[in-house]
Amino acid sequence: MNIQINMIMTGLFKLPYTLLRPIYEKTSFHQSVISELDNERLKNAYAHCREITKIHAKTFYMATRFLPNHKQRSIFAIYGLCRYLDDLVDEAEDLILKKKISPLDVIEKLENFKLNLVDTYRGSAQDDPILIAFSDTLNLYKIPLDLPLQLMDGVKMDLVKNRYSNFNELYDYSYKVASVVGLMTSEIFGYKDPKALEHAVDLGIAMQLTNILRDIGEDLERDRIYLPQDELKDFGLSESDLFSHKLDERFVDFMKFQIERANEYYRSADEGIPMLNRDSRLPVCLARENYSRILSKIEENNFNVYDRRAFLNSTEKLSMVPKVMYSLRSA
Repeated sequence: MNIQINMIMTGLFKLPYTLLRPIYEKTSFHQSVISELDNERLKNAYAHCREITKIHAKTFYMATRFLPNHKQRSIFAIYGLCRYLDDLVDEAEDLILKKKISPLDVIEKLENFKLNLVDTYRGSAQDDPILIAFSDTLNLYKIPLDLPLQLMDGVKMDLVKNRYSNFNELYDYSYKVASVVGLMTSEIFGYKDPKALEHAVDLGIAMQLTNILRDIGEDLERDRIYLPQDELKDFGLSESDLFSHKLDERFVDFMKFQIERANEYYRSADEGIPMLNRDSRLPVCLARENYSRILSKIEENNFNVYDRRAFLNSTEKLSMVPKVMYSLRSA
């Protein structure tokens, strides 16, 4: 019977997501994440953060649906905050006001947001939806102020730094922009062993390294190279090779080295998933599996990261659900 159920589930999750999504979003299961709140202000704030997550983090968004409602909302609040800061620097876009801003205003916006964030931790009421939702999340979970402040330091690095001399520098950047997000969300997921936080850090590093390898071409267009300069040199590569989109044996060997390092961090992250609260293991494992498969897509694309973006479509992401559920059951 279990085999038959698994076969049915596998077949269901292989249906085109475009068919499933409209049906799913009409269900009370989906709508209750927001509708169960009895405060209109909070409803609007969390709905705003969920929409940001839905648009900008499709892999992450799908994984969160397997969390209890209160945890989903808090994850949306954290992602909304992270994305706001990221887009403020990368796109000069204010996701609260929903408009482009002058690059000259970015620093001022960041400083104002920092002041409002600190006030939020002190219990002051805020007007923007992201901090309204985040404030409510802080009432439920203990997220140290140091974590979002480190995140802000990380995203600000993009304003002044577009090259990384070695992996230590890149690790520091990746820790601030990704691992601290893992540490924040770990407080939402819950954990039974503090060592889970060490593995959460490694999952953040792994995901950020995946982002970097996937986005090499896009970053070059912005004159950004998030690759260790000394390692490029070790493989006989120069910046001009990257800008001319060299896809030779040197570059392939370099990419294989980078992918293997990212996979080492994913393997470390795997040790932390059983330490999380049971109701959070599936979404974390699902996000990990789908994100790491981007590295396989890079390989399938023959390491062409210059003008081919490695990604999983929604059906591919959903098709992983039965496999991950089974692996967690048998663990």
